[in-house]
Amino acid sequence: MKISTVIWDWNGTLLDDLRLSVRIINQLLEKRSLPALSTDRYREVFTFPVKDYYRKIGFDFEKEPFEVPAREYIDIYNRDVPDCGLQNGATDVLQMLQSKNVRQLILSAMEQKPLVENVKQNNIFPFFEMIRGLDNHYAASKIENGKQLIKDVAVSPKQVLLIGDTIHDFEVAEAIGCHCLLVANGHQSHERLAETGCEVIDSLSHVPTRFS
Repeated sequence: MKISTVIWDWNGTLLDDLRLSVRIINQLLEKRSLPALSTDRYREVFTFPVKDYYRKIGFDFEKEPFEVPAREYIDIYNRDVPDCGLQNGATDVLQMLQSKNVRQLILSAMEQKPLVENVKQNNIFPFFEMIRGLDNHYAASKIENGKQLIKDVAVSPKQVLLIGDTIHDFEVAEAIGCHCLLVANGHQSHERLAETGCEVIDSLSHVPTRFS
């Protein structure tokens, strides 16, 4: 069946925020005298919900609640994310899909208000029919929002392709019942993404071949 709708993940998929994310988490780790992460190590351990990832890299939630480092992280992130640009080729792919009358949506684990602001800052807001983020900054799961998004736009999941950069994006696609394409230019490594059995590409420049 022809793909009529693309659901985009935002952070790491369209937005190139990997370096910022590594820098911030290392600031938080240094403050707590914990070992810093290289970019490669970050991409091997990052996961959803992010609370599990924080615990894995050394945060002790018996000493402090998860909400403390989560708040520290998001305050720095929201301050500095305007300096992040889009992934290479992102605008070209959005334009290509628009030219083929493919509906485009965003489903993100980012909080709704800063998400919309960030999309607008990157001058691509008009491409999207709907933008759906979370109602908090704890980045737990996108599954319920994904199911509701499909209902809200009244589209068959069989006509939907979800494009993301994490295993959780694959999990969301599975829960929704839609197709999935993972891009290994964001927050998780190609090897980890490939373990899902989903098709993995290395950059957004490979997306157009799915619509040729």
